[in-house]
Amino acid sequence: MSVDTVAATVAVRVIRRDGSVSPFDATKISVALTKAFLAVEGDGAAVSSRIHHVVAELTAQVRSSLLRHANHESALHIEQIQDLVELALMRGGHHKVARAYVLYREEHAKARGEAVEPDTSANLDWTRVEHVVAEAVAGIADVTAEPVLAETKRNVYDGIGPQELAAALIMAARTLVEQEPNYSFVTARLLLDKLRGEALSHLAGAPRLAGHDELNYPGYFRDYLARAIDLELADPRLATFNLKKITAAIRPERDLDFSFLGLQTLYDRYFLHDDGVRFELPQAFFMRVAMGLALRESEREVRAIEFYELLSSFRFMASTPTLFNAGTTRPQLSSCFLTTVDDELESIFQAYKNNALLAKYSGGLGNDWTPVRGLGAHIKGTNGKSQGVVPFLKVANDTAVAVNQGGRRKGAACAYLETWHVDVEEFLDLRKNTGDERRRTHDMNTANWVPDEFLRRVEADAEWTLFSPDETPDLHDLYGNAFAARYREYEAAADRGEVTVFRRVRAVELWRRMLTMLFETGHPWITFKDPANLRSPQQHAGVVHSSNLCTEIALNTSLDEVAVCNLGSVNLLEHVTPSGLDTERLARTVRTAVRMLDNVIDINFYTIAEARRSNLRHRPVGLGLMGFQDALFVLGLPVASQAAVDFADRSMEHLSYYAISASVELAEQRGRYESFEGSLWSKGILPIDSLRLLAEAREGDALDVDYSSTLDWDGLRERVRTSGMRNSNVMAIAPTATISNICGVGQSIEPQFQNLFVKSNMSGDFTVANPHLVRALKERGLWDEVMVSDLKYFDGSLAEIDRVPGELKRLYATAFEIDSRWLVDAASRRQKWIDQAQSLNLYVDAPSGRKLDELYRYGWHRGLKTTYYLRARAATGVEKSTLRGTDGKLNAVPAAVPEPVACRIDDPECEACQ
Repeated sequence: MSVDTVAATVAVRVIRRDGSVSPFDATKISVALTKAFLAVEGDGAAVSSRIHHVVAELTAQVRSSLLRHANHESALHIEQIQDLVELALMRGGHHKVARAYVLYREEHAKARGEAVEPDTSANLDWTRVEHVVAEAVAGIADVTAEPVLAETKRNVYDGIGPQELAAALIMAARTLVEQEPNYSFVTARLLLDKLRGEALSHLAGAPRLAGHDELNYPGYFRDYLARAIDLELADPRLATFNLKKITAAIRPERDLDFSFLGLQTLYDRYFLHDDGVRFELPQAFFMRVAMGLALRESEREVRAIEFYELLSSFRFMASTPTLFNAGTTRPQLSSCFLTTVDDELESIFQAYKNNALLAKYSGGLGNDWTPVRGLGAHIKGTNGKSQGVVPFLKVANDTAVAVNQGGRRKGAACAYLETWHVDVEEFLDLRKNTGDERRRTHDMNTANWVPDEFLRRVEADAEWTLFSPDETPDLHDLYGNAFAARYREYEAAADRGEVTVFRRVRAVELWRRMLTMLFETGHPWITFKDPANLRSPQQHAGVVHSSNLCTEIALNTSLDEVAVCNLGSVNLLEHVTPSGLDTERLARTVRTAVRMLDNVIDINFYTIAEARRSNLRHRPVGLGLMGFQDALFVLGLPVASQAAVDFADRSMEHLSYYAISASVELAEQRGRYESFEGSLWSKGILPIDSLRLLAEAREGDALDVDYSSTLDWDGLRERVRTSGMRNSNVMAIAPTATISNICGVGQSIEPQFQNLFVKSNMSGDFTVANPHLVRALKERGLWDEVMVSDLKYFDGSLAEIDRVPGELKRLYATAFEIDSRWLVDAASRRQKWIDQAQSLNLYVDAPSGRKLDELYRYGWHRGLKTTYYLRARAATGVEKSTLRGTDGKLNAVPAAVPEPVACRIDDPECEACQ
């Protein structure tokens, strides 16, 4: 639809600062832009001619964007329009003009604030507003109530309702976040006030409160729980807990600990609601989850309180499905499901059904499609030829789109294919934007499941043979040297004419194409079959045929068993001090966290029998971590340093030691998992020991890893061997795309993406500033408006800002400023302690074929099991937005500038696991 057509169908209204409403007039934008350009560039004839052309283009951009937004909002505030003008200038590269425009707006805003004290609505309880704002800023450094109140007064109007007033308060504080990041906490508290109003209005007879301190939380919790049960949203068994003990343990003050991004995320997607009205406050939410996880404990109240303490303090956070569904009537708490699809129509269509049922309640899917015969293979039943695996993948893609997890987030799946499959070249093209749409899967992730033999041939510049699995069926279940030997036998059989469908390619050329598609489309990811299997504790019970949606799970699958993993992550920031890792605190956290994850298995609502059978037999869990980069900031360690690599090693060693110990303790209390006998665990082979198995299979120098350790592993080996394990697998590092937002820390093991940027996810667009950097700059007297402007201009990087000391530039270097080999080194050190895998994103500035080849082969040599997204700066540059008013949207308050950044750092597809 053209801009003119939109203009004809949408009556755009503009809310002015005095509250009046007038029609939108595009000529005013042209005039303002022209004045800004003339002020900076002068008014010569040649300059004026060029300015006229540029202004016309920019005005059209602003007008188009404005009219799009007018479809969703009844009226737009004048500040929103000015934000769009500023955004157009920055996007167009007119940085000097934009800076002048910013200063002009700020000067006039200051003048308006000094000159005018606007009247407020006669029916507005301004005393309550002042109380709420005073409470919101209390105890937070470097913030005051005055600018929030002043901005609110400029936006209220006669007859404003409670919901509009709440939104105005949130908007007022949100506009201040860019200059002072601590206003994020103020904004969160104002959102909390809005939420509190919704929650109490939903409960019969609840009084209207002036502020947080007046809430009787125990009384509220009882009423909330009764209402949730009455609406059939909460499990009625929660009412049988000793609620006196439960409510006495609630810590209402922790409702004040959220950043705006964290609370907005909970508000939009997690809290229980009735027809859109939220009635679940944050501590009630955490307690509901904790009680749900303690339902089968003998000391339910004691354990629920223990679990609540861990969640509400942000020391550990369960995965999104657990947070969504614990304590509800449909407790599907597991994060990831891995399936194998057989080479029969019945199996294929059963796989679609299973995907739909598993995705319905928030599960992320990893599908192994390798057994499905390739293009041109013979079909005995019809005497015809197969169309290959790709058409079936298209249906799987559309199934994931159709089943969108109750509207809370997109359904998400990843298809895996082994590199020897004859359809692998078509598989590489699935995410391309050109070609036959019937052979494209734009919404589904894809990943290569790569055997070591292929990488050996790449490095030897040898040939590689592609087969159809109906003629080479046992390759699917073989790995290591057994795979390599059998693969060579099939090649010899092909030479003798005993294999009908095969094709020979140069291994290097196929590898280059894999990397090219990874760069161009982001898919398929590169994951390694042999390390995943040779180091699997469950080799005796089956084969790891794929990973999951986010590449951190390494569990067996078969036609009879759908692998299930239950995830949660330790917040590393809560376990470090400037002097180092707090190992005692970490041990306590991990012990409780593993118990919580083990409880998930028994409480879980299973949508298919194959998942229930597998989960109860093997009982795998995946304890991971988040906030790794934050921990490095506290310790003063640049991520691109040997000290950071060593910290990755030691912190993961402790987490691994405590997690395995916790599983042993549970085995002593509750019994071993059913398939323990015959596992590597039963032989006293721990993850650190399984590195030797991979080294033996690699032969020679194809594995370059560190074997060092610091803890008493001999004692733990003996405990594992004699007492057993409660869980077949205990560790996996997931992306934590959403739960890290809730906790206010960096995702997973990710480096800092930028130090100031707009973060986009399903809850909106949020201004994010690195709080550690801001604190450091404040200490040196360097945090001011000029620094904010410079950070925006340089895409959140300190490298080109001369007045920033070199040590800060090194410590706060962003993802594209470091060599990703440092990330691989740290991941390699972690991987030696992990029985599953880790979601490892790699960042490459100015990527080239040579860089990608060296980086991914480096990861293979360093013993990685999987890699995840490849981030290239060309595809992930942060927009040069003003960032004003872009700190969140949707239900709580509309975003002033809802344009997303070029690449969503918080990719919604990642969120299916976390």
